[in-house]
Amino acid sequence: MIILGIVAVLCLIVALFVGGIAFFVFHTIGSSDAANTARTYLRNNETLKQEVGEVKDFGTFVTGNINVSNGDGAATLYLKVIGEKRNVNARVDLSYRSNRAWRVTGASYDKDGQTIDLMQAYGPNPSVTPAK
Repeated sequence: MIILGIVAVLCLIVALFVGGIAFFVFHTIGSSDAANTARTYLRNNETLKQEVGEVKDFGTFVTGNINVSNGDGAATLYLKVIGEKRNVNARVDLSYRSNRAWRVTGASYDKDGQTIDLMQAYGPNPSVTPAK
């Protein structure tokens, strides 16, 4: 019984330690400037609003990765978007250069197994009429 109690206590300590690290990582990513920029972008994206309605909230956990090196950064974040009509999983790619603010470089969401692009910056090319 004593050995079983010691093993149980050790397992509990390991679980608390691993859980604490996981909580710290999720909290750090979720409260980062990159995550805030991603949330703002998704909240204001008209294409996403047409699909999910007004964005009411986001899921509890933001996953992905943020890499920073020598004043430049890149991030890929995954967020659950909770809308009025439906919920979707979104991916947002961000970057910054020379310690400037994060900017969105790519964004998409999953709809019924299909990836829908949210960055339609340029649209179709206008036809050019040659001068006479």
